[in-house]
Amino acid sequence: MSDVKASRLEGRVAVVTGGASGIGLASVRRLAAEGAKVVVGDLDPAAGKAAADEVGGLFVPTDVTSDAEVENLFKQAYDTFGSVDIAFNNAGISPPEDASILDTGLDAWRKVQEVNLTSVYLCCKHVIPYMQRQNKGSIINTASFVAVMGAATSQISYSASKGGVLAMSRELGVEFARQGIRVNALCPGPVNTPLLKELFAKDEERANRRLVHVPMGRFGEPEEIAAAVAFLASDDSSFITANTFLVDGGISGAYVTPL
Repeated sequence: MSDVKASRLEGRVAVVTGGASGIGLASVRRLAAEGAKVVVGDLDPAAGKAAADEVGGLFVPTDVTSDAEVENLFKQAYDTFGSVDIAFNNAGISPPEDASILDTGLDAWRKVQEVNLTSVYLCCKHVIPYMQRQNKGSIINTASFVAVMGAATSQISYSASKGGVLAMSRELGVEFARQGIRVNALCPGPVNTPLLKELFAKDEERANRRLVHVPMGRFGEPEEIAAAVAFLASDDSSFITANTFLVDGGISGAYVTPL
């Protein structure tokens, strides 16, 4: 990664939830490579600590659906490093029991909403006061391309939760714009992560059915999403807020894809 601007995030403190794997882990590495001190919040103690140790950061075990644990995550970041400049609120799940609305039970619906949407609400609620003190900050919330598109192979609670993240991010971006706090919804297309592999490994037909809609003809890589996170975290995106930031290989713009 010799092309990374090593100093773009120098002296900044970044908190990443879901930082132990997938897009979160790639972003932990990228933010650190650009100079940030990184705090990893994750449920997995071994993988979370390994991610933080790899970049000389701090690991805080965090259940993102717990108000107290999320509050503690940002307090630990502030107490350890003296500021919270970047919050990448990225933790999320996509369990198999979340499918068509006709087949998805209320417990499955609620669990996905809690982890994917309520967690982002909690993270924003607890990080914004730190950013208000310094009149500066970048919040990046992981939504999804499914927040702007519909799928016949539905994951109804996941789609609804990501739509909620998108709408909430837009509103926060507008509300806090004049306080120097930027809030953007990162909307990845299908990305080659453990979550996606688990979803498709059992069903090649399901994977191919999705892949045909991506103009680039492939799934994204976590590092490609991490590059967008670093951009949104940095001053290179200083006039971007309340934005639907799609990094999706063209999927949301496609009507007919190339052969």
